[in-house]
Amino acid sequence: MQKTIVARTGNEAVAEAMRQINPDVCAAYPITPATEIMQIFSTFVADGLVKTNLITAESEHSAMSACVGSAASGARTMTATAAQGLALMHEILYIASGLRLPIVMADVNRALSGPINIHCDHSDTMAERDSGWIQIFSENSQEAYDNLIQAVRIAEHKDVLLPAMVTTDGFIISHGMERLEMYPDEEIQKFIGEYKPAYNLLNVENPITVGSLVLTDYYMEHKRAQHEAMKNSVKVIKDIGKEFGKIFGKEYDMIEKYKIDDADYILICLGSTAGTTKVAVEELRQEGMKVGLVKIRVFRPFPAEDIVNAIKNAKSVAILDRSESLSTQAGPVATEVKAALYDAAINIPIKPYIYGLGGREIYVEQIKNVFKSIKDLKKTEPVSYLGVKE
Repeated sequence: MQKTIVARTGNEAVAEAMRQINPDVCAAYPITPATEIMQIFSTFVADGLVKTNLITAESEHSAMSACVGSAASGARTMTATAAQGLALMHEILYIASGLRLPIVMADVNRALSGPINIHCDHSDTMAERDSGWIQIFSENSQEAYDNLIQAVRIAEHKDVLLPAMVTTDGFIISHGMERLEMYPDEEIQKFIGEYKPAYNLLNVENPITVGSLVLTDYYMEHKRAQHEAMKNSVKVIKDIGKEFGKIFGKEYDMIEKYKIDDADYILICLGSTAGTTKVAVEELRQEGMKVGLVKIRVFRPFPAEDIVNAIKNAKSVAILDRSESLSTQAGPVATEVKAALYDAAINIPIKPYIYGLGGREIYVEQIKNVFKSIKDLKKTEPVSYLGVKE
């Protein structure tokens, strides 16, 4: 396959993927640092490079509402947002998943106010972790591009039919220029295939009710069905990741394991920090310390079994959370990992960290120090802040 190597920011990479997907409808409202995605995509619409009906809504709440109406009418539907925009969509996110609509959204991770901040952390995505959306994190622009393409197939799979969000770290990935391998338009179209919606609200030959009132008699059954769909998505994500690898040359899974086969000490993180961690792992291994990385690519559904199997032989584990749950126990990632280990009856000392809030930088030396901090860890410690000013 002939790939085209270009220089693109994360936002440009996502917009290019959307162009190649050529959705029927996009509805969006601008918000930093995601505005560029739809701004670039709008030029594709204006230039006739896509057949998309682009809806410029008056708010993110309205944008997601338009996406729900579009998807319920049988249209392949996408959008993009960030931070407060995602928060404003909160009510409609539950409706989208409850109606089993395979909407695909690009979310550029940004801190939730207040105080007001426009830079990266994962508080926006983590605030929606229980909304019934599949959540896929990207380490760099290439993964953002690849993940968005796969998300269409995953969300639309007949055993899933759930909306999916693909995230990129705000300003770190979204505005950072990187090398991107783009695949031919026709190969992307062939990979995602023709959209065959499960239902169409506008089908007058088969009238249906969508979004009806469901009280105590069947509400739990609806939620149970979503639960099963999320469970089903694990196999679908893995299968599509393998298929993607065979066609385009890079295989994807729920997690990525980096130098963990003989690792005594393992760090778990997600997003762009995984790239920084890989550098730290290489440097520490040159110093003789056996360390490794487990990068969580898919946070919903949570890959509990995969993570447990990856870290069960480690002497100790550090977990980095780029969001603060304010539970006083740990961040969302550490809490989930600890629960997974408990269910597996595995007792590994864990040191959870909160880091990088509001775009605070994370450096290789800091990550190396995290690894060194767990070298003699004997028991699980309370959550600590990494890089905070004293």
